Amino acid sequence: MSEVKVNKISPRTNCGTTTLGDSGDSFVIPSGVTITNNGTQTGFGRTGTVDWQTGSIKTSTFTAANGEGYFCNTSGGAFTVNLPAGSAGAIFSVSDYTRTFQTNNLTITPNGSEKIGGVAADALLSTEGQTATFVYVDATEGWINTQETSNSVAGNPNIVATGGTITTSGNCKIHTFTGPGTFAVSNISTTAANNTVSYLVVAGGGGGEGGGAGAGGFREVKSPTTPYTASPLDGYPNAPNRVTVTATAYPITVGAGGAKGPAGCNPGTIGANSIFSTVTSAGGGLGAGQSNGPGGAGGSGGGGTYNPSHNAGGAGNTPSTTPAQGQPGGTGAPQSPPYHGAGGGGSTVAGSNYNSSNGKGGDGATTNITASPVAYGGGGGAGGTSYGQPAGGAGGAGGGGAGSSGGPVGANGTANTGGGGGGGYATPGSDGGAGGSGIVIIRYKFQ
Repeated sequence: MSEVKVNKISPRTNCGTTTLGDSGDSFVIPSGVTITNNGTQTGFGRTGTVDWQTGSIKTSTFTAANGEGYFCNTSGGAFTVNLPAGSAGAIFSVSDYTRTFQTNNLTITPNGSEKIGGVAADALLSTEGQTATFVYVDATEGWINTQETSNSVAGNPNIVATGGTITTSGNCKIHTFTGPGTFAVSNISTTAANNTVSYLVVAGGGGGEGGGAGAGGFREVKSPTTPYTASPLDGYPNAPNRVTVTATAYPITVGAGGAKGPAGCNPGTIGANSIFSTVTSAGGGLGAGQSNGPGGAGGSGGGGTYNPSHNAGGAGNTPSTTPAQGQPGGTGAPQSPPYHGAGGGGSTVAGSNYNSSNGKGGDGATTNITASPVAYGGGGGAGGTSYGQPAGGAGGAGGGGAGSSGGPVGANGTANTGGGGGGGYATPGSDGGAGGSGIVIIRYKFQ
């Protein structure tokens, strides 16, 4: 074997091209040798990459060329990539430009009887976001797929957020706050309508005494982009109720329930407000005390107790919202005895008066915002009395506490429902129940 050692090979004349060997010759490059390409060379094959044709997005059938990559837009319909005659080392790539291959497939058709992966037939790309690279090896296997990815990484076109307890329902994420927190939005949707979120904001229920306490205010908006069955109090039609998020942090306030009224003369206390962005739900009104009152105003009003000067129930929907965030409390007995109290107002039904259903608390509202039906905002039932109303009033559906039917205290409103506390027994006296804490829930489309 002859050996020639030189530092440089140049053409004999300034023709710009140097040919090594003749057709059919083979050149072996030993392992570890580095080839630096400082100009243009042919005949050594490619390095395994393609030149992506970013200036020509493909939308219909075309013929691929060696060394090129193509972004294929099948959003308008499926089409075909026809391959050229194969030659060893030829390479091409395709990529799903609009992430629609799963709907409108891309077909790869070999030239004549040539093969793809050893099979003389078309190849079908049908996975969302798919990118594939093919190299022609030989007549036995033809074009071989050397690199393929699916569901390629892309910028997220939807809302991205953190905070609270996160669950999913279909294409929606649901953030539930049972205490203070932050709804932090790091990315908004590229579709403007999706940035108007659904929400439920329920305040803390009031504390009961002789009269049952009012439920915390109930405010809901159901965005059309987040399908579920909302309550009758859906405020979406009234534009000021809507919240359109931006990439920022939203502090969340979840109102505590009002304190119970101790046995004797002292009323309970009003519940605390719950807040999300521009939406505030008012705390539930307090239940009137046995010897002073009347029932307190709030999201829903507290029930009155006996005594001509303060048997009135408290006003609901205070401050006023559209639709109303709650209903008034019932009216207590006009004199003592019989010492009868009234039920606290609920989100959708007023509290019962002293001579109706033993002072039942008003019912709340039911929503499927969490993907299952849950009632919130029930009013507290009135406390019983030994003068003809031995049983306390039942709490309203949605977490309202029942009124006391004797020695035991009135029941507390259920936590995280905004239920009003139940009333205490009038004679002998017993404590009322504390209000249930509120809740904030946010729902949006995330995919």
